[in-house]
Amino acid sequence: MAWKTSVLVIANQTAPSDELLDHLRDRAAAGPTCFHLVVPATPYHPGVPSGREEARQNLDRALARLRDAGLEVTGEVGDSDPVTAVQEAWDPRRYDEVVVSTLATGASRWLRIDAPRRVERVTGVRVDHVVAGQKREHHTVAPPEHDRHGLLTPLAALSWGPPKHER
Repeated sequence: MAWKTSVLVIANQTAPSDELLDHLRDRAAAGPTCFHLVVPATPYHPGVPSGREEARQNLDRALARLRDAGLEVTGEVGDSDPVTAVQEAWDPRRYDEVVVSTLATGASRWLRIDAPRRVERVTGVRVDHVVAGQKREHHTVAPPEHDRHGLLTPLAALSWGPPKHER
């Protein structure tokens, strides 16, 4: 029986992302690997469905996508704090590595609390950090209108530019 690397994956909004899928595919291509995905419950917000329910839906979408890609993956909903969720799921006899998937720097609450480094300290194993892009609307921006004086207008300020009466 061949050794199989076991990887604990922690992701919330980025769980079904292309970036995480690509990273896990690459990891699996390096040798026999199984994954366990923990999706922290979404913090409570008034008027929003249960954080555990929302996380369960996100987990189900991500598991289906990862399994469709041929990956061996299980999953669970964890604590709303990502570091606590890892602490609760972590078992050094079960996992060899950890992957933390976050949004980009400006949008990631997890990066503001330094989750990847904190997870590394908690587990004492290699932690790969995957940054997933946010879905953005594509906007078409019209090119700037050229000023009425033409491309060389800034040269008019120089002494050798066009005569003042032509400016």
